[in-house]
Amino acid sequence: MNVKGNIVDILNKRIFKGEVCIENGRISAIKEVNHKVENYILPGFIDAHIHIESSMVVPSEFAKIALIHGTVATVSDPHEIANVLGVKGVDFMIENGKKVPLKFNFGAPSCVPATSFESAGAFINADDIQKMMANPDIKYLAEMMNYPGVLFDDEEVLQKIEYAKNNNKPIDGHAPGLRGGDVSKYIAAGISTDHECFTYEEALEKLQKGMKILIREGSAAKNFEALIDLLPEHYKNMMFCSDDKHPDDLLIGHINQLCERAVAKGIDVFKVLQVACVNPVHHYNLEVGLLQVGDAADFIVINNLEKFRVLETYIQGELVAKNGKSFVKSVPFEILNNFESEKKKVTDFEFLSSTDKIRVIEALDGELVTNEILANALVADGKIVSNVEDDILKMTVVNRYQNTKPSIAFIKNFGIKNGAIASSVGHDSHNIIAIGTSDELICSAVNLLIQHKGGICALNDTIEKIVALPVAGIMSDQSAEIIGNAYAELDAMAKEMGSSLSAPFMTLSFMALLVIPSLKLSDQGLFDGNSFKFTSLELA
Repeated sequence: MNVKGNIVDILNKRIFKGEVCIENGRISAIKEVNHKVENYILPGFIDAHIHIESSMVVPSEFAKIALIHGTVATVSDPHEIANVLGVKGVDFMIENGKKVPLKFNFGAPSCVPATSFESAGAFINADDIQKMMANPDIKYLAEMMNYPGVLFDDEEVLQKIEYAKNNNKPIDGHAPGLRGGDVSKYIAAGISTDHECFTYEEALEKLQKGMKILIREGSAAKNFEALIDLLPEHYKNMMFCSDDKHPDDLLIGHINQLCERAVAKGIDVFKVLQVACVNPVHHYNLEVGLLQVGDAADFIVINNLEKFRVLETYIQGELVAKNGKSFVKSVPFEILNNFESEKKKVTDFEFLSSTDKIRVIEALDGELVTNEILANALVADGKIVSNVEDDILKMTVVNRYQNTKPSIAFIKNFGIKNGAIASSVGHDSHNIIAIGTSDELICSAVNLLIQHKGGICALNDTIEKIVALPVAGIMSDQSAEIIGNAYAELDAMAKEMGSSLSAPFMTLSFMALLVIPSLKLSDQGLFDGNSFKFTSLELA
């Protein structure tokens, strides 16, 4: 089989008319040929860091959509499902991903649970990591979120890193805001990437100290604008990633969107494509073709080098998507879960207090970091309640693995006027997280998720909507189209209830992520991510 077009040779920085010859799934020849085909042929896009679970579909369903957008491979950290099901969950992702053409490259989750300050469904210790590192299906040690463990020479943490080194596998980082001597020690431990930079200065320092920096543009965390100006000079050491991408966003586009935006800023297209297509292959030693003779025939055909509209996607010489249509079929799989919580009572969400001042989580649109602010408490009948007028709403995290008392906090900037939203996608341990304007509505939302053993929902006094997520309580057993559309309806409902956040459910899912400062809530209580210890809701 031969495919004609304008061939984009990223490695040699040239474009020429020609054809790609394919035999047995590999490129047998690339010839310069005169023809009238004006499309462009280039290596496929790679998402250099993504949690497939955040798309709310299993890998085989994710592939169907990603291939439409020209994504041929991902570097995937399965720590979301690992926090629920442990190594068994990782094995599920690997095996499900093998049933479709897209080249998933899974890592071994390094921090399960992410901290000891929350209740997870499983543990992955250093012995587990040792076994996983010997597995050829495991390509790297996934993000080392426990940077305090690295800085303070935690024996278990250093052992996990050592097992990765012994197997010559890269080690991913996760160090938001880490600077100076601390980041130098973090890098010296062998950690080679970071996708958590949210300022130009932070990313530049890490680049100068030898790290690879990933420009992240997900559904909640959006760092493209802050970091893109680094690309022209540092393109050899940068990659694109989503980190977390909700299903409605995935239906619209993927890494192709970042290429379009970067080129629109006047950045050299070869530099952009090196970041999007080449660097992840080299850094992670991926078995993905780069449009060279002898390579696997993994490439895409696009309309032009401005809009990056994907016309065709090939993997191993097979046409897997064309003009927005995927040829990948759904595959059967076993539904696994770990969901033991029993329904709650309204009184479980009461917070008895007569205090005047409380600590409040300030959510920031497009960021995973939060601020800690102080606010006046609204007290009614001896209980602190949601202050809808000042947009300070009650928030809860409910342990879904065992029956314990819900933890309570208050949060600003969700903007809901009447209603509640809830999710069992709550990074990283995936307990139930909910926000609402009254204890009654919060309780109803939590119980709806318990009834379905996982999902996301929105409700008020008259309407109730849920997207059930029966696979580990974080993924659907349906197609991405179905879930994407259902999710979009939920998102719209949250915004109709008053939320001004661009992605309220994605933001909600990170409000229990303790490893990202400043103030977060676990099922065990309010947590100060700067001092890395629990703090009180009430001010003394």
